[in-house]
Amino acid sequence: MNTAARRIGRTLALVLPVVLVLSGTLAVTRVPWASPSAESQILTASSDRASTHAVHRAPHELLRDRLLAELQEKDPGVALTHLQVATDERPSLARHCADIARALGRAAVAKYGGTKEAQAYARPVCDTSFASGITQAYR
Repeated sequence: MNTAARRIGRTLALVLPVVLVLSGTLAVTRVPWASPSAESQILTASSDRASTHAVHRAPHELLRDRLLAELQEKDPGVALTHLQVATDERPSLARHCADIARALGRAAVAKYGGTKEAQAYARPVCDTSFASGITQAYR
């Protein structure tokens, strides 16, 4: 029961912020206090006057998110191979390789529901970080 609760909690921790951001981004808001004629104006995130401030995300965060999505669509082996290619192409990502591999290991356990199935996809990427993520998911 404790493991199931943790798995649900982790899933919510990953999914809930995305849902909140998307629902806020897609929401349509009336702004009647902006001007007297604003009653008929509806502003959306795609409006010409919408804020253009983008949140800057680090390259390793973008890589991690892309690989986690790839793991869900395909399998952990493909994601681990692409992690190796990315760290070979951009050595600055190598210091984040272990963290990303551990995240992939935890996601593999969440996808397959067991360490044996997840461990079948292990690759020699970032030493034993993928296996470490698998064991962390089962603690």
